[in-house]
Amino acid sequence: MKTKDKIKSGIGAAAGTATAVGGQAAAMGIATTFGTASTGTAISTLSGAAATNAATAWLGGGALAAGGGGMAAGATVLAAIPVVGGIAAVGAIGYGIYKYRKSKNRKL
Repeated sequence: MKTKDKIKSGIGAAAGTATAVGGQAAAMGIATTFGTASTGTAISTLSGAAATNAATAWLGGGALAAGGGGMAAGATVLAAIPVVGGIAAVGAIGYGIYKYRKSKNRKL
């Protein structure tokens, strides 16, 4: 197995795992830092439930009244992040296994 394939598999597995574990927090942090609520108020100036709801709606494409997906779409995005990260990690590990087995078969 080539070193570059080991690196690709390791980086992919690490990135997928990091996304699965911390992706939701990172997405909420980005929404809180850069997003604005449907009222035009920066989410970073809000606190508590108002900040959480506004950030979730921002991730969903904006408030329903503004034509976005609202909190339901935002909750779906947040729920999908760990799944996507897990799939990426498993795919990277599978790639590593494939390349390892392929390299062993060539030597036989």
